[in-house]
Amino acid sequence: MLFTRVLITGANGLLGQALVRRLGPDADYAVLATARDEAPRFEEGLCRYAPLDVTQPREIADAFEDFGPTVVVNCAALSDVAACDAHRSDAWAVNARAVKSLAKQCRQTGARLVHVSSDFVFNGKRGPYDETARPDPVNYYGRSKLAGENHLRAAGRARWALVRTVLLYGPARALGRSNIVHWIVDQLSQGKPLHMVDDQYRTPTYVDDLADGIERIVAREEDGIYHLSGPDLVSIYDLACTVADVFDLDASRITPVASDFFEDDVERPARTGFVLDKARADLDYAPRSLEEGLRALRSHRT
Repeated sequence: MLFTRVLITGANGLLGQALVRRLGPDADYAVLATARDEAPRFEEGLCRYAPLDVTQPREIADAFEDFGPTVVVNCAALSDVAACDAHRSDAWAVNARAVKSLAKQCRQTGARLVHVSSDFVFNGKRGPYDETARPDPVNYYGRSKLAGENHLRAAGRARWALVRTVLLYGPARALGRSNIVHWIVDQLSQGKPLHMVDDQYRTPTYVDDLADGIERIVAREEDGIYHLSGPDLVSIYDLACTVADVFDLDASRITPVASDFFEDDVERPARTGFVLDKARADLDYAPRSLEEGLRALRSHRT
């Protein structure tokens, strides 16, 4: 029996863990999960794990030689917007140069590369965006992610798929960085007041839906650009209020504010989010509504 041999980078992150849960138990896949950590953060026994620093081309080459992937799903990223601005060399190493190294190795071995990028490659003036929209990032995180996309496109005859997504949330174990929904729940559970921006709009994405969409790209051998996100365009303030409602928390502690309320010099796009028509047509992608995703997350937390 032939298996699709999938190497996942960034497997200890939110999306990486969801992909391990989705692909690891599936008999059609042989999975090698990788991340910088010495040990996996996901449930043991789902798949094989090996440490891998994607900023080191030699380590990438060794992983390819050892495992022989037919598909690579690159989830490795530095996604903290402020941290990317403050530590630009680190951001560029992971978000841009590592993609070039992975694309080169895929081209040399014939493996397909599925690379995960972000809505922050757009300026936020005309969202929601479809796959034909022109990127124009407004901060260093977005610029580093766009550079990674450009390395993917420049990979010669290599086969690739580019997956952009928006504001991930969902269940995971021992994350190095919390996602926004967990943070809102934790803050409100402690009775703390929240100030949430009401002039930035996103289509929040339940991570298991994104993992399912990526699995469909892998299984159907789709190439090109796909926008995969949740279906509901909401402000960050409205997101917080919906979280409070679903988790039975006090929404009166949430105050809407403008973006300039915060002393943060890093610009963020005002209105992103995605049009999902292509993903629905090509992949039968059917993401949960925001409320459905939050209820699924709550069931994992209880």
